[in-house]
Amino acid sequence: MSDTPISAAGPRPEFSLSLDVRQAEGKAPHLEAGEAERAAIAKRFSLVRIDRLVADLELHRQDRVVEARGRLQADFVQSCAVSAEDMDVSVDEPLYFRFVPETTIYSPDEEVELSAEDYDEIEYSGTHFDIGEAVTQSLGLAIDPFLTGPDADTARNTVMGKAEDQGPFAALKGLKLDKG
Repeated sequence: MSDTPISAAGPRPEFSLSLDVRQAEGKAPHLEAGEAERAAIAKRFSLVRIDRLVADLELHRQDRVVEARGRLQADFVQSCAVSAEDMDVSVDEPLYFRFVPETTIYSPDEEVELSAEDYDEIEYSGTHFDIGEAVTQSLGLAIDPFLTGPDADTARNTVMGKAEDQGPFAALKGLKLDKG
């Protein structure tokens, strides 16, 4: 999406749209991931494929803080966590981001206390923030890592056996007690 150069922090994200905070007020970006971007994001999140990834946002700026509100819509194919069968999944979720200037550098081992307001804040450095990466991360949060399909119980029983045949007392099930 953008020709933003690779930074010292690492390579450019798969779906990047870098915006200048000074020009964000009143913008309403429509983000739609192309085929190559969707394939890279699918690989990142271990999905079979992503057929559609779209976000519509409205941006509002106050000083150096930019708030983005909108919707994320995505259609993708994900493997069942138990049977590995391919399952079609659709996501339609509200988005809310608050991009704030980077203020503090934390050491890797330092504990950081977060308040409820901090969870939607994304720090940026310089004059640009990446709205595309924020959308990508929101998709990652929307994916159910334990998604199971209609054949999950059959697969569980085939691979693991029935529930009563498992657990710490399963070995005692076959014991014959001599009542003599």
